Amino acid sequence: MTEPDIQQKVLEILKPFVKNEEMFANAGPQTKLLEDLAINSARLVDILLEFEDAFDVEIGDDDADRARTLGDVVSMLSGKVAA
Repeated sequence: MTEPDIQQKVLEILKPFVKNEEMFANAGPQTKLLEDLAINSARLVDILLEFEDAFDVEIGDDDADRARTLGDVVSMLSGKVAA
């Protein structure tokens, strides 16, 4: 699975949780999940669980803590999918 494929799937998973639709429409690697997309921090656990299911990976606490931007998430998942 390529990084663009992973990013597309990540965006599909994030879409129902996004409160800032305008920012989501222009999301890129530097887009911050909480601040820019206005995703509720309490929903991050649900999102991470969906990532695990969609990509058939396990996301540890350290990885979850580093997942601040769209680019962080795509990079993390790329490394796990390729492993």
